[in-house]
This record gives sequence, structure tokens and C-alpha cells, in this order.
Amino acid sequence: MKKIKCLVTAGATREYFDPVRFISNPSTGKMGWFVAEAAKNAGWDVVLVMGPSQLPAIDGVRTIGVVSAQDMLRACLKEFDDCHVLIMSAAVSDVRPKFVAAQKVKKGDIDLNPQLERTPDILLELSKRKRNQVVIGFAAETTDVENYAKAKMAEKKLDAIVANDVSAKGVGFASDFNKISIYFPNAAAFFPPLDTKKNLASAIVDCAAGLIEKKRAGKA
Repeated sequence: MKKIKCLVTAGATREYFDPVRFISNPSTGKMGWFVAEAAKNAGWDVVLVMGPSQLPAIDGVRTIGVVSAQDMLRACLKEFDDCHVLIMSAAVSDVRPKFVAAQKVKKGDIDLNPQLERTPDILLELSKRKRNQVVIGFAAETTDVENYAKAKMAEKKLDAIVANDVSAKGVGFASDFNKISIYFPNAAAFFPPLDTKKNLASAIVDCAAGLIEKKRAGKA
């Protein structure tokens, strides 16, 4: 498994209205950061595409810092064709302002009904380019987690999806702990117990390794 090239995305993106105001979400990037670290510890060649974050660089991991969803898509497109596995844990903003001011807008001039547009669906765009890569997505939900996750997995033709309820107390965004479920198109789901993101990251990398082996053996 030492020659595996792994692309990981992590953190939130920011979609700016002006130089100081933006749309984003509470993701800190911890889950993806630990996935990148676990993949590196497995001996893989790892590229981490990371949204704005206070997390430190990981020795031995090539990190590409990005800000917006468009930035993240651009960076991933450059890396995806050469990777064996994509683990898409980033919490990408779904919308962005249609018009962006070059200078800070004064309080009294702020548009209270700004026009928004959708950001690129990075995971969908990359899955369309998939040849033999293993592609693993993430689904952060607040209700009906399993059904939404499975629908996302089917729509984007993923090899697996990691789902979690971000409304649950003490897990998810910003926490050091998480409670995840891993679903597959043609296999039984995996339900790890509540654990640290560090330990769960190792479990996710182990799942990815198994999927790569199956694909190489022609069983996936």
C-alpha cells in the first residue's frame, strides 16, 4: 500500500461578499486533518487541500491552502487524475454571493437581500472524472442522516460515504470526537463507536485501503 496517492479535502470554504464579510460554516477541518495524518502514517503519498484553518501543517503531507469552493475545485482538479483515492471531508459552502464588492461595504449600504448562486459541486465534478479511483464522500446532516447519505452516495456514484449527525451534542463540528456511520453501495454499513476523530480517521483510511484492494482485484 506504500505507493498509494491520496487526495484529502478538509475544512470550510469562505464565499466573500466583500473583503471582510463571507458565507461559511463551523467546520474546523479537524476530521480531514486527522484523515490526512492517518493516510501519511499508512505510508501513503498525501495531498491535503485545506480551507482556512488554524491547524498546523502535517510533516510529510503536501498541503494546498484554499479559500473558496472555486479555489478548492481548481486545486482538486490538478491533483485528482494522479490520485488513487479521494477522501472528500471538506465542508464546502453551497452558495456564494453573485456580486462581490471590491471594498468593504458600509453598514448602511449593505444589501439585505443579496443575490446568491450555487458554488460548484466539487465531489460531483470529480466523480464524473473518476477512472479507477476510489472516491469517498462525507455527509454532515441534522436529520434523516442515513437516507440523505445514501442518496448522496448514489447520486455521485461514490465508493463509500461517511455520515454523521452534526446536531448531536459533543460531536461533529469543532469537537475532538465524532460518531460516524460508513455506508457502501454493495456492502453492509460500518458503525464505529463514538471515538476521537484521530481514531476514526484511521478507521476511514482502513476502509479506503480495503476498497482500493478490491478495486485492484477487480471485485469492485
